[in-house]
Amino acid sequence: MRTTLDLIRSNPTGRAALRIGVGVTGAIVVIIGLILVPLPGPGWLIVIGGLAIWAVEFHWARRLLAFTRRHVTAWTRWVTRQSLLVRGAIALACFLFVSVVVWLSVKLGLGIDLVATVLKYLATN
Repeated sequence: MRTTLDLIRSNPTGRAALRIGVGVTGAIVVIIGLILVPLPGPGWLIVIGGLAIWAVEFHWARRLLAFTRRHVTAWTRWVTRQSLLVRGAIALACFLFVSVVVWLSVKLGLGIDLVATVLKYLATN
């Protein structure tokens, strides 16, 4: 892979085309990831994937990707050292956050209030 990229970079036109292609492809992946962030699923993982695409050609993206890896690794190590109670509290906080985001997304995007709909359903049955 590296030799192919070096061969492309050896030509000024190839270098420009590579930078443009990597820039546009990375931007598309990052934008899709950012759109998916508020939804349950791999939104941040897709954003990091787009950042990895940018890192092929852009130094600032390599630094940001290394920064992200360091902090995700540190966070993961910290969480695994915590007691079961603390990990449960973190899981509950994440669940509540995702629930609120889904509720707001459905309410603002589709105009459906899930909480009111569920409460109405429970009251009638």
